[in-house]
Amino acid sequence: MKVVDLPVSGHPLVTLRHLERRDAPAWYAYLADPAVVEHTSWNLRCVDDLQANFDDYASAEASSSIRLAVVLREGGRLVGTIGFNAISPQHRTAEIAYDLAPAVWGQGVAASLAATVVEWGFQRLGFLRIQATVLDSNERSIRVLERCAFEREGYLRCYRQIRGRSGNFWLYARIAGV
Repeated sequence: MKVVDLPVSGHPLVTLRHLERRDAPAWYAYLADPAVVEHTSWNLRCVDDLQANFDDYASAEASSSIRLAVVLREGGRLVGTIGFNAISPQHRTAEIAYDLAPAVWGQGVAASLAATVVEWGFQRLGFLRIQATVLDSNERSIRVLERCAFEREGYLRCYRQIRGRSGNFWLYARIAGV
């Protein structure tokens, strides 16, 4: 799904733009940080492992993932990404996903952008349900989802392999208009 008009960030520190292939080194730089990936399912060995994602993001297919770059207002440095995976045009559903560099942790960036992108998903993209799966150890992301009015719906045991181990995830969701 090629997106033209992007959501507008109200956070004073960051703004959103399209994610581009030239962002791969900066994206990989913070995704290679053990503190960032500790509570996620990312499993990258090198920057080239991100390239397949860019092919999906560039696709015009309605079910293609959407990923936006989170950049500092001053200087434009990439400090995160946010968007939707597992988009189902038929069911009007998607899964929100985001990651941030430690440099912007604890400043309300994730919650602010998640709220903005979720509303954009409902209003502009027409989703009826937006869900999130979060590794049960990822307390920061759980707090972000709960601040953004996501409701915990279930526990997914052995849901994904996380760097060779089975990971348990919480399932959260928000419904349009609720």
